[in-house]
Amino acid sequence: MKFSSLTLRTFTTLHTWVGLVAGFALFVAFYAGAITVFHHDLPLWQSPQGMSQPAQTLDDAQRLLDGVLEKHPDARKHIGMTFPGAETPQSVAYWQNAQGTWLFAWADHVDGSPTPPQAGLAELVNELHYTLGLPVAGIYLMGVVSLLYGLALFSGLVIHLPKLLGDLFALRPSRNFKQMWQDAHNVIGVLSLPFHLLFAVTGALLCLVFLQLAALNPLIYDGKLMQALPAAMDTAPIRAPANEAVRPGSLAMLHARSIAVANEMGQAEFEPAYLKLANAGDANATIEITGDGGKALGPLGAVAMDANSGEVLHTQLPGQRDANHATLAAAYALHFGEFGNGLVPWLYFALGLGGAFLFYSGNLLWIESRRKRRQQVQGRAQINMARATVGVCIGLCVAVSAAFVSVQVLEHLAPAQAEAGMRWTCFLVWGGCALWAALRAPAKAAVELLWAAAIVTALVPVAHGAMSGLWLWTSAQHGYWPLFWVDGVAVAMAVGFAAMARATRRRAVLGDPNSVWAIAR
Repeated sequence: MKFSSLTLRTFTTLHTWVGLVAGFALFVAFYAGAITVFHHDLPLWQSPQGMSQPAQTLDDAQRLLDGVLEKHPDARKHIGMTFPGAETPQSVAYWQNAQGTWLFAWADHVDGSPTPPQAGLAELVNELHYTLGLPVAGIYLMGVVSLLYGLALFSGLVIHLPKLLGDLFALRPSRNFKQMWQDAHNVIGVLSLPFHLLFAVTGALLCLVFLQLAALNPLIYDGKLMQALPAAMDTAPIRAPANEAVRPGSLAMLHARSIAVANEMGQAEFEPAYLKLANAGDANATIEITGDGGKALGPLGAVAMDANSGEVLHTQLPGQRDANHATLAAAYALHFGEFGNGLVPWLYFALGLGGAFLFYSGNLLWIESRRKRRQQVQGRAQINMARATVGVCIGLCVAVSAAFVSVQVLEHLAPAQAEAGMRWTCFLVWGGCALWAALRAPAKAAVELLWAAAIVTALVPVAHGAMSGLWLWTSAQHGYWPLFWVDGVAVAMAVGFAAMARATRRRAVLGDPNSVWAIAR
């Protein structure tokens, strides 16, 4: 397929500017998204004492639920709770109080805490991924960015389609800096294109789902979206309280009942993960138990029951969902890699880092394409873009690693301040790196911040081992593989940052002197 030169120029311009506008947000989303692959492991890494504690039982979960419902009447209207298991060793209950504040409770801590145990680090990384750390508006901003991302992918496909095979296998390391980055950008972009299209579509769907529903409200829901929303998003039907107190069914009975129902409906595997209980203690109480159904696309399914008798009210199980639940389950599973075997998370981790490199290299290409090749002093736009790229992108890498280090130190020295201290550390370090890049020459700032990223990332397993006694080799000896892989990945990334720092320094000293990446000599 051939396009006219005018068409190619138009799409090249579109690809460039859409990529620049959305590139910084997408770098943050992809770098943090790569780390969210370990979101099940991060709570254990943050508080590894849970690895050696006896596993909780359903009786422990029952005592927690009863304690919360007795002490907090607000929780009886609607409460959620995790079941004890491999990913969540202890049950955690969560509900909203009368002021709308989410509270959390766990064994021996039923008073209600605004922060859940162990989950602070995983939640911070996840927030960076889908909101850039911005409250309220962040998720909608990322939805818009996902749409721009899809536009950049489409325009990039038009640009490279005529020479697709050539771009796929072309990687020419040489002294031509722009050619090398162009080849690397093209190779990663072409090879990972199907996955990037997947991320763009599912990212926009997940971030903008409520805006989409609002737009469809007059067309599909006849202006009654709020009444239709529970049926579209949840499994359990809404039942008004009967204001008649009854003795509720036990968790053990409801847990076993959900497994039996799932098995009867063809789910050979169903491991309850969490529940949602409404109108607790009332004759019309309902419970929705969500569990993992194995390796299906969108493996999480749900069984809704009468919370007193165990009578089945509704189900949404893999392969037997309605269109709404099937679409959302597939979008979530495809976006986060929640399907398949153990190789899928590592593939998503590599794709996340590759995507971050794609947007970083795109900025470098923009700078190089506008370089004044016959004079050492470069334009202000190129210098400012270089500083922003270094400060925002490399600064984020330093900041995330600093959050990992700080949470380990604070968990052992000041547990009550661990959550807030970790967040302050992350955003203050990120802002400090951006300021440093703004005040330094781009080449010097890039080398310095890459070395900072290498050092701080190398401190991640050091802080973990020093604070908990679980060094990389110790975790392997005890079979604590979630801890081993988090520390091991940190070591590998520290080596990668150090290699990038050395290569950047070499380029700054020995490369073309007429570049923003050259150190004056």
